Amino acid sequence: MSSKKTTATATLLSLLALQANGFHLPQSHNVGVTTRPNHRAISTSQLSMATEELTEVEKLRAAAAKAREEYQRLSKEMGKEIDERGDIAAAGTVVEAKNLSVSEVQDIAISLNFGTGDAASQITKLDDLVESGDFSLWNSAVRRAGSSMSKLVPFPVTLQTLESRTGGKVTGPSVGIDGDKDVSLDDFKDLTVQVVLGSTLLGILSLAVLPENVGATFTYLFALIPIAFIGIGSLAPGVIASGIVFSRGDSEDAERQRERICRHEAGHFLCGYLCGLPVKNYEISSDTGVACVEFHQADSVNAKGELSDEDIAALSVVAMSGSVAEIIAYEKATGGENDLLELQNCFRRSKEFIGAASQQDLTRWGALTSYGLINANKAKYDKLVDAFKSKKGLSECVAIIEGTA
Repeated sequence: MSSKKTTATATLLSLLALQANGFHLPQSHNVGVTTRPNHRAISTSQLSMATEELTEVEKLRAAAAKAREEYQRLSKEMGKEIDERGDIAAAGTVVEAKNLSVSEVQDIAISLNFGTGDAASQITKLDDLVESGDFSLWNSAVRRAGSSMSKLVPFPVTLQTLESRTGGKVTGPSVGIDGDKDVSLDDFKDLTVQVVLGSTLLGILSLAVLPENVGATFTYLFALIPIAFIGIGSLAPGVIASGIVFSRGDSEDAERQRERICRHEAGHFLCGYLCGLPVKNYEISSDTGVACVEFHQADSVNAKGELSDEDIAALSVVAMSGSVAEIIAYEKATGGENDLLELQNCFRRSKEFIGAASQQDLTRWGALTSYGLINANKAKYDKLVDAFKSKKGLSECVAIIEGTA
């Protein structure tokens, strides 16, 4: 294109831009015409300024085009595919799910044997099934469609936020993350005072009622009771706590306790699967008769002793999922102490130091996120609970999550 045509084109664009901003061209072809009423005439200086602005825009567009070409070149060198429009094909593009039945998914799960395989091979096989469309929920809580970024991004969660966003169901006391336990320190203090006073009273009565030698013997025996109580409380406080709970009448019958455990473990299994944690062990407990699941952690996959931020996020969700599952059904969790201790160990193994305040935020965020995951998959979760009650195998549990009804 010649320079005259380029100048004419630029001038025309300038006139159109100015007209859009309230300037209007004269209606006559004569140079000396006046402007129409209520409109401003376009001066030579204004046309010049507009032309300069368009020139700057053209320069910016040229620079942007050059940067885009360089970006595409570097992307090709890195092995990324470029689509017809010149955009980079996103990794993890959404694949249309095949909506396999439960039995079809179970046949695939049985052939995998991922319950006994190493973590790396499990992840590879399950990722391949997601890419083929056979599976869709594996790692879905982490996988963001069309992006390499994770959906599990922790954020500060207060106890008030946790309670309000769960409809008042998940609270600090109910999940055991505000320092309150079923048996508090005050309960131990009160019981200690009662034991000491009771032993003292019995000793006095022994001297007053029984024969002298016999009474003295019983007095010494009663004096040893507070010492024995304090010794047991120091070495095995759980024994004392269990006695306190039993005295309250809070103990559950065997069937209800088994139901609670099933819901607890089903919550772990569902959230662990959705968060992409490979299974390390899955077996029926001889104590409870309920299947217990144990997941691999990142160090068993990449041979590192430290956990990344992404690992900590996923483990926080899975650790709190058991207690949250109990709360949904029973309003309060009773079996989450070990999960909290395990989560503390994970915090200590974090690649980045996690302070006390951040640990509390992560714990509350994990409870909130697991609550959302369980409710979003409520129908599958309920079927998973029934599977745990019936002592179903690992492949059957996976089929319940991935299969369609």
